[in-house]
Amino acid sequence: MRRRFALTIGLLIAAAACGGSDQNTVGSTAAPVAEAPTTEASATEAAETSPAATEPQATEPESTSPPATEPATTEAPSTSSAPARAISPATVDALVALATPINLSHAGGDQAAPHSTMFAFREGVLAGADALEMDVQLTADGVLIVQHDDTVDKTTNATGPVAGFTLEEIQALDNAHWFSPECWPCQDRPVQEYIYRGIRTGDIEPPEGYSRDDFRVVTFREVAEAFPNLVLDVEIKGSFPDAVPAAEQLAAEIAELGLVDRTIVVSFDDDVIDVFHEISPDVAVSPGLTRLTEWFLNDAEIESYFEVFQVPPFQGDIQVVDAETVQRVHDEGRELWVWPDDASRQENAEFYGLLIDYGVDGIITGRPAAMVEALSN
Repeated sequence: MRRRFALTIGLLIAAAACGGSDQNTVGSTAAPVAEAPTTEASATEAAETSPAATEPQATEPESTSPPATEPATTEAPSTSSAPARAISPATVDALVALATPINLSHAGGDQAAPHSTMFAFREGVLAGADALEMDVQLTADGVLIVQHDDTVDKTTNATGPVAGFTLEEIQALDNAHWFSPECWPCQDRPVQEYIYRGIRTGDIEPPEGYSRDDFRVVTFREVAEAFPNLVLDVEIKGSFPDAVPAAEQLAAEIAELGLVDRTIVVSFDDDVIDVFHEISPDVAVSPGLTRLTEWFLNDAEIESYFEVFQVPPFQGDIQVVDAETVQRVHDEGRELWVWPDDASRQENAEFYGLLIDYGVDGIITGRPAAMVEALSN
């Protein structure tokens, strides 16, 4: 049975990078199904951090495509706010020491707010997130930004590779253009479902307490400085050797910003993680595909400095994470964080509750408020 689980881990992580997968991929039919909420209650307070003071004076690059449909003209609502922990863990050690499972917002909570925007990160914290998960890569001019895909097609009003945009160009884009609370990522929904479209470009007003800048592509530095008391779970996108410059830049910014004890870094590619760890041996790291596959398949040893494993729950109809897997991880003195990979079946309080019952130590949630609900049950 263990060999079956192991093969499952290898296949799934090969298809989607750990902690940052497309949340609408087809998942297990064996997973319990609960209807995921489609909207969240309005925020009752503004985010603690202040919005950026200025707008970039940039025009869209030539590769930018005009929106396929006219933006909605009504004011977009804010998303949910729910009680968070009284004290947020400010270091990785404090985070893993929590007695209850960790609520890590995936890209800010990408099923409840636009993926990787400052708006999403702030709303995720208001909804109860203990830590922030994000993906990073470099712009054409070498700036480390928070961005999942290697193109801007899925989230913005433009098309083209991320590496083809400068920071000024990419921050001029509407990073909430394709977000719908009914289905994300979906680009075939009625135009009125794209409730935050046009805020970045000035066509509609932002929710109270937010600015146009909160709906743009953000830099890693901006997020780190906006949330000085939260742990950052950071995935380096790409593979070796192309992702090495991003790993080097991330290591430099972690050191410069004093984030060594409050950042955990992961990559799909173990070679990338090895490069990062060699540069920043004191920063927590999670293993990639090769190590996890060998561990599950052949009981291979994984270096002791990998304190947290980050894995998906299912591959097709085969269960990967259950109480037995969790216990095996715990027997080695490590933590297990799970990233759901099927939004329609797994991003809800019922499924989060099932993972909690298995004993997982953290869930990388698309709906942080639903995790709060699961923890209260």
